[in-house]
Amino acid sequence: MGRLTAMAVTRATKPGMYADGGGLYLRVGPNGAKSWVFRFRVDGKRRDMGLGPLHAVTLAIAREKATACRTERFDGRDPLESRQASRLAEKLAASKAMTFRQCAAGYIDAHRSGWKNEKHAAQWGSTLEAYAYPIFGDLPVQAVDTALVMKALEPIWRTKTETASRLRGRVEAVLDWATAREFRRGDNPARWRGHLDHLLPLRAKVQKVQHHPALPYTEIGAFMTSLRSQQGHAARALEFLILTAGRTGEVIGARWSEIDLMEGVWIVPASRMKAGREHRVPLSAPAIKLIREQQAAAELVEGRLDGFVFPGGRPGKGLSNMALLKLLGRMKRDDLTAHGFRSTFRDWAAEQTHFPRDVAEMALAHTVSDKVEAAYRRGDLFGKRRKLMEAWATYCGTMPAMKGEVVSLNQGRNGTRS
Repeated sequence: MGRLTAMAVTRATKPGMYADGGGLYLRVGPNGAKSWVFRFRVDGKRRDMGLGPLHAVTLAIAREKATACRTERFDGRDPLESRQASRLAEKLAASKAMTFRQCAAGYIDAHRSGWKNEKHAAQWGSTLEAYAYPIFGDLPVQAVDTALVMKALEPIWRTKTETASRLRGRVEAVLDWATAREFRRGDNPARWRGHLDHLLPLRAKVQKVQHHPALPYTEIGAFMTSLRSQQGHAARALEFLILTAGRTGEVIGARWSEIDLMEGVWIVPASRMKAGREHRVPLSAPAIKLIREQQAAAELVEGRLDGFVFPGGRPGKGLSNMALLKLLGRMKRDDLTAHGFRSTFRDWAAEQTHFPRDVAEMALAHTVSDKVEAAYRRGDLFGKRRKLMEAWATYCGTMPAMKGEVVSLNQGRNGTRS
């Protein structure tokens, strides 16, 4: 005990551990930095506990800290775990001033850069503002329990099931974030599996599935004829959406840099795809013709096409999210939505062709739910999808067949059925 002196501590420059006795060591690092370490064993395993750097902890103070650690070991406690528990308790005590609202703001700020757009962040905040904050927004995050979560969810679980489900997930995410930041501890009262699933009815029991209104595929030929008589970029965008089975956001956000007319492909970047992965869309002959017409009408900037394929009314802006819906209204087809044409395409592919299910699903850019299947299926079946989209374009350009007549459109390039 007490082997080191103040002079020895000052003169120690060689990297290594210098024992003072009783488990106290002076550590000299490779760069010459000096600090104190208390070394002990728990269940035969060595543990090192830092006591602070030399510039902040003198030899005398280090010996006092080492004595306190030895006392804890004599009482059967692990001084390192005791210190960690003490620090956690201090954080939890400080978190009493950290409200759920503040934690939600912290979560949104931490994840904002990973979200596709500001609209998503705004939706997050508005949902919590409307249903969670009035009940426990200004309470300490540690105080949020099952009773408070249920108080927010129960009034809207049956009447606004989709909103309530999103609210639950967002509250759960905020509370998980708060736990990870050590602002709270314990189980998450907003978790579903094994907890709220015992207190609330399943969504499927209280919510009727709302499908997007879709046009029967037998009527698509007549609809396309009517659509092609409409003027404007919105009409051409909807026509392109139908021919490619794309989503509204993908189509109205399409830029000339994504279109390769030589290869007949439209490459939608991952940033604009729902699944977050790049999607190659084979362009049928009618789709290419439509794009060439858009190209001829577009303004040339510095000798090259620039901006949106389907520009909006304001310079440098694309069509709005409501443009296609308003177009359907002008066509007296308020019974339809743009997204519903994806269902029209899917029904046609299933009932009128012999193309495999995977080809149709990949044409819709649907993700594979089976993780094992997804791991082995690396390709995107592009060649088969090109044949499928050509067959779809052909079908869209013809009037429906007689009732009961099923025609295979899965044909090879030589015109023979495959």
